[in-house]
Parts: sequence; C-alpha cells; structure tokens
Amino acid sequence: MTDASTPAQPAVPASGPTPPPDVETLRRRVADGFGALRSDLEALVRIPSVSSPAFDQAHVADSAAAVAALLRDAGMPEVQVLTATASDGTVSRPAVVARRPAPDGAPTVLLYAHHDVQPPGAADAWSTPPFEPTERDGRLYGRGAADDKAGIVAHVGALRALGDDLAVGVTVFAEGEEEVGSPTFVDFLTTHRDLLEADVIVVADSTNWRVGVPALTTSLRGLVDCTVEVRVLEHAVHSGMFGGAVLDAPTLLARLIATLHDDDGSVAVAGLVTGPEPEVDYDEAALRADASVLPGVRLAGTGTLTGRLWTKPALSVIGIDATSVAQASNTIAPSARAKLSLRIAPGQDPQAAYDALREHLVGHAPFGAQVTVELGELGKAFRAPADSPAMQVARRAFEDAWGTPPVDIGVGGSIPFIADLLEVFPDASILVTGVEDPDSRAHGADESVDLAELERVVLAEALLLSRVAGA
Repeated sequence: MTDASTPAQPAVPASGPTPPPDVETLRRRVADGFGALRSDLEALVRIPSVSSPAFDQAHVADSAAAVAALLRDAGMPEVQVLTATASDGTVSRPAVVARRPAPDGAPTVLLYAHHDVQPPGAADAWSTPPFEPTERDGRLYGRGAADDKAGIVAHVGALRALGDDLAVGVTVFAEGEEEVGSPTFVDFLTTHRDLLEADVIVVADSTNWRVGVPALTTSLRGLVDCTVEVRVLEHAVHSGMFGGAVLDAPTLLARLIATLHDDDGSVAVAGLVTGPEPEVDYDEAALRADASVLPGVRLAGTGTLTGRLWTKPALSVIGIDATSVAQASNTIAPSARAKLSLRIAPGQDPQAAYDALREHLVGHAPFGAQVTVELGELGKAFRAPADSPAMQVARRAFEDAWGTPPVDIGVGGSIPFIADLLEVFPDASILVTGVEDPDSRAHGADESVDLAELERVVLAEALLLSRVAGA
C-alpha cells in the first residue's frame, strides 16, 4: 500500500528490444547520405581494378584497400584484406572481409559483392573514358559502375543508414577475382570459414527487371565450356593439287558446329535438361534493343523469350582458331579449333551436360574427321526456394523501397560461386539481388548504373537488414 504522503511513481515500462527504424526514417537517411555515397562510387570506379592477369594487379590491391577504408568508415569494427592459397600454390587476389558480430541470439547476414572489374575493351567504343565516372541523364557511366562496385557501395550505404540501429550481425565479403571466374573461391571460403559463416547470404551481383521494377533472382544457368578440334591432315597440302578430294578442317568444323542447333535455333544436343517456362516474359522489341540485334535477324529458339534465356540450354561459339585471312595461303588447312560455351538450365548436372556435348561432337564427326574435345570450366546452375523466411522479408523490403512488388526472375548468365557458397554453408539462405538493369551493359562499353535505382537498392537492403532479425 502506498503512503499517502509519498507521490505515486510512474510505472517503468518493461525493457525490450528497440523497434527498427520505419521505412520513412530509413528513406530519409539514405537520401541524406546518397551524395557522399555517389562520390564513394566514383572514387572506386577511378581505380582500374581489372583482375585479368594481363593487367597490373597492383590496382586490384588498391581497390581492396579503398573498399576496406569505406567499410571502416561505415562502422565495421573488424576489417581485413585477406588472401587464400589454393592446393596448386595459387594465391588469391585480395578480398576484403569486414565483420560486426551479432548480438546474442541474432542472426548473421553475409553481404557479398566484388571489387574487381572486366577489362575496358577498346577505348574508342566508350562515349567517355571507362575509368572516369561520368553522369548522363541520371546514369553514372564507367567500368564497374554497375558490375559490381555499385554492389559494394549499396552495402556501405545500408550500413551507414542503419548505424547503431543495426540489430543483426553483418559480414561484408568483397571478392577480388570474380571477373576471372573466382578460381580460388572455395579455397578462400574454407580458409576463412569461421569469418564468413552466416545465416543469410545476400549476393549483390545480379539485375533488376527494369528501371522502376525490382527483381529477386531465383535461378541462374550453369556453365560448361570446352574446346573442340577437327583434324583431317597430318600437315597442310596444296589446295589446287588436292582440293576436291579433301575438305579443309575449317569447312568440316563449320559442318560440325551446324549440327549443334536445329532449324529453329534450339540446341540439338540430346540429354540436356530444359526447365519450365517462367511466369514473366521479355518484350521482343526490348530484347532486340537490349541485345543490339540487327534489323531482319530472326531470334532463335521456341517458347517464351525468358524461357530461352533462363530455363533452356544455350550454346555459343565464342572463339575459333584457324588460319587468318592475312596469313592465308593456297593450302588445305589440316586442323581447326573452336571454343564452345554451353549454358545449362537449373537442374542440369554440369558433368552430365559436358558428357552429352562431347558425345554429340564426336558422334557427328563430318567425313570421318578426327574430333577431340577438351574440357574447360564447369559451373553449377542455381535455383532458390521462393518462399523461405529470408525471401519473404526481402520481398517486403523491395516492395517498400520501390513501391511495387519485386518480380522473380532467372538470369541466363552463370554465377558458379553461388553453388560453392551453398556447399560450404548448406544451412544458409541465399538471396541474389543486384543494382543492374537492362541498360547497364555490364562487361560492355558504356557500362552504367541508374543512380535512382541505386538509391532504392540501398534502402531495400537497409530495410532487409533491419527486419531479418525477426524473420
């Protein structure tokens, strides 16, 4: 019983977790910090961090150092630039690993991106210098502006926006050799497993459906590449003396390549998996414009365009070795080689796909020519569950950031390291997102990122991080 002479004290509310910041609070924080974030992206683009061995690898180290500095500035207390050594002695290019340990009972989210970039290609193909970021019509142009230095600054921006409101553990992993196939990725994961283990993995290296419509990538095709050689002679012979009785190797290679597709342009290799048609489709005019298809060229394959790009195999000749026009002589070429790139549908085993392709090539040897096939790279396809708790949180975060629900998409390209992540961390939920759009031209000249989209990506990731603890 309270003494009448003693004023009653107000009730003390029970302590509990601080509620996460609401959408508008985070939207305002992201907008207030976006100018500085854009400047950070421009500074990264100016570093020519091409990981191809033909380029100066000191720039990749400079890029790693710059990313590490950004993550320290974003409040990450543990930041390291690390490498790993493969079984053959190969040392990985420098990667950045930054950690903020999880509060008791909270999950850990791993945020992935890569700081290395593709070679710029011919300078005269660019409207402005590739490593001098330039804004035109709301887009920032430069090599790596989209793929994938924008992914890095998206992580940095989300961490800055949340600040002390971050209620989960976060690890940022910025790889330095994705553009050369991540050759030591598994070695890096196993070497630094304790640092990288997480409950949710967000891979910021994909694309959105279009500007204004976000996407979650739920499938990726895998990759098989090989080199096929056709040989008909022990050495070159005079084309006048023996032409007519002997066909040259480039002609026979062309005949062999022609067997790889049917009259519709669909892949004609038996034993390859085809997935179901996607629920969304690509407008043909948009695809022609995005792919720069020349007028009058008929598109290949059957079914939906998205199915042809995402859930069916695709086979391309990406290189040919034969006598050049400049060095041609009146001889019958004894051999010719072609590099083949086969994209495989989710659900296809890469080794089985290679075996099927090899069997087709050897079995269709024209005119009894000797056909040999040498395996190159194998990369696994990926298919994500569409209704995991992490995916549900991501859908809500994307819808709040864009004001429209995200689209589930596939991507025809391959990110083989995602399968490696799942093998090393089988219990983790993987979300594949990105900052690109159909106009980004990743890997090509005039690569760019839409700055308004990048701001939405930052907000979406901040919302995801603020909500995933309760999922």
